[in-house]
Amino acid sequence: MNATDRTPADLLRSALAADPARPLVTFYDDATGERVELSVATFANWVAKTANLLQNELSAEPGERVALLLPAHWQTAVWLLACSSVGVIADVGGDPAAADLVVSGPDTLDAARACSGERVALALRPLGGRFPQPPEGFADYAVEVPSQGDRFMPYAPVDPEEPALIVAGAEYTGAEVVERARADAPGFDLTGPGSRILSALPYGTWEGLSAGLYAPLATGGSVVLCRHLDQLGEDAVAKRVESERVTATAR
Repeated sequence: MNATDRTPADLLRSALAADPARPLVTFYDDATGERVELSVATFANWVAKTANLLQNELSAEPGERVALLLPAHWQTAVWLLACSSVGVIADVGGDPAAADLVVSGPDTLDAARACSGERVALALRPLGGRFPQPPEGFADYAVEVPSQGDRFMPYAPVDPEEPALIVAGAEYTGAEVVERARADAPGFDLTGPGSRILSALPYGTWEGLSAGLYAPLATGGSVVLCRHLDQLGEDAVAKRVESERVTATAR
């Protein structure tokens, strides 16, 4: 990617300019049988819509904290890049009571109610489906996001030296996320465009975020993000590695 990229959102813009049709995130949930593949262009469209939702509908401002109570999932990856686009801090697994906004999956709604600000809920159903019954006190992401604009412009430029990510108690600026992701790539055997990593690591650690999103994005590669991979036998995992043309794994 470009040496001038300073934030994760910059990395996505460069990926979009370089090859919008290539796969970026392929997601499996082996508890449900779900498989979703997002090209760079499709992923970027979801990010733009989500960033517009954050900035325009939820009134999120740079420097505010968004608690992301979400598992390793393609929609979580979208939210991480949307936060970077707006300039808000993505606090992965953070305390909702200390956050300005909270984004919750279906299993953490009770904890998320501790947030006094805006609350968004994701059903995490196949194909981005909505809740059968919207959770009380939450906006249903699948209902709100489709009508958002396909292009996003922040009200103010995002400062790469400002905090952008909190995970496992450690805080990183946007520039540090990009630098660390690039530095991690060789250790994950991500060697550049065409590299494809299968990651079954949770998003609650830097290593999981790097392997499962940031490092492949920073190197022009792609990720096969697997949730509940432990429900597959080793033969099935080996078949997936072969069928998805995986070049590296992080488990």
